Amino acid sequence: MVFNYDASDPLAVVTAPPLNELPQDKAAREEREAEAQRISNQIDEEISADKVALKEKEQTVKILLLGQSESGKSTTLKNFRMRFARDKWIQERASWRTVIQLNLARSVNTILEALQQEIDNENEEDTIPLADEHHLLQVRLRPLRGVEHDLKRLLGAKPDEIQDSPPRTSPRVSPRASSEFFVRSWNWRDFLQASRNGDSSRRSPRHDVSSHDVTEVIAGCKDDIKALWEDNAIQEMLRRRRVRLEDSASFFLTASERLTARDYEPTDDDIVRARLRTLDIQEHELSVDDDGERQTWKVYDVGGSRTQRNAWLPYFDQVNAVIFLAPISCFDERLQEDPRVNRLEDSFILWKAICSSKLLSRTTLIIFLNKIDLLQKKIESGIMVNRYLPSYADRPNETMSVVKYLRQKFKDTVKHNSPEPRMCHIYQTSVIVELYFPSVERHES
Repeated sequence: MVFNYDASDPLAVVTAPPLNELPQDKAAREEREAEAQRISNQIDEEISADKVALKEKEQTVKILLLGQSESGKSTTLKNFRMRFARDKWIQERASWRTVIQLNLARSVNTILEALQQEIDNENEEDTIPLADEHHLLQVRLRPLRGVEHDLKRLLGAKPDEIQDSPPRTSPRVSPRASSEFFVRSWNWRDFLQASRNGDSSRRSPRHDVSSHDVTEVIAGCKDDIKALWEDNAIQEMLRRRRVRLEDSASFFLTASERLTARDYEPTDDDIVRARLRTLDIQEHELSVDDDGERQTWKVYDVGGSRTQRNAWLPYFDQVNAVIFLAPISCFDERLQEDPRVNRLEDSFILWKAICSSKLLSRTTLIIFLNKIDLLQKKIESGIMVNRYLPSYADRPNETMSVVKYLRQKFKDTVKHNSPEPRMCHIYQTSVIVELYFPSVERHES
């Protein structure tokens, strides 16, 4: 075959095959050209994929959830996922049963520890009069101690990671002063699923633990759990000893008859209130409808305890928005990690650091003044805010007055500590009752 080419094209002259090319040389040349074309096509595909990925990255909204431990970050994330990632939320719903059972068992055991202190000090003046039924409840509910340990193992904890009950100290000190149980991986749902499917490589560290056996024990304690929680003497004991139960403990204990049923299935309401502390960074992708256009949000919960805050910095890069959870009901509480520090004061310290960060100078700031429902309950019970927050002075001891005062303090922090002016959106929230309250204020520093 004679190869024809345009002699005026220098490239054609260079790339033209030899006039007397042998068949084997032609085959080798064509193989090289085919390989070169394959590589060229692959590079073109990678460039196209990179362009698509870059476009998606530019359209993705990166949001950080920040705040101290127990501020409501995980609950906020649940609300977002329940609304904007509904399919995945429904798929994971069954996995929360074990967590909710743990929340219930832990709350009952906290009460039993306080009751044991009362029994041990029965002859002292400040104890409540106990009846035989209280001693019987203490005995009949004792299996829930083992249930709590088994539930932790079902969630992936190793035996040496499960602490025994803390030593009983002063009757005025909460029996739950020790470190809170946590899971090391947020893939605990996969661990539970593998356990249910019989994957022996990912079974609970204790092979005789099963969710069925745990459920049977809990179901057998149904009547006693209800009797314990509804007992007036027990309620008085909890008040006098100032026993601090978890925020959602009363919800689960009141609903114990439903939660202890053998065929119990978690509701959205149950899951939103369930608490499980995780030490890993949690990342969730949400699909949000923004005025008719689908927008991808990547939401990061980076943990709030003091030991986790050093992990925040790498996530500050290219952040579009920070949602800061400030639990305003904790004005009379102290950090579990450091009892010398008031929790509300810790929130102000954190907020100042966030506002001052140059990496976040162009980032939209959003504050959730959270747990307003708990703030209202505390004020209605007669607790005086200015006793714990001297700067509140003689302002009215009323919920909205406190909210107004705290809102202004957070606004002032933005104004005086931001590297440059930026928008700050302030919401009053109760992420348990509803994600947003109607009242919202936008402030530009």
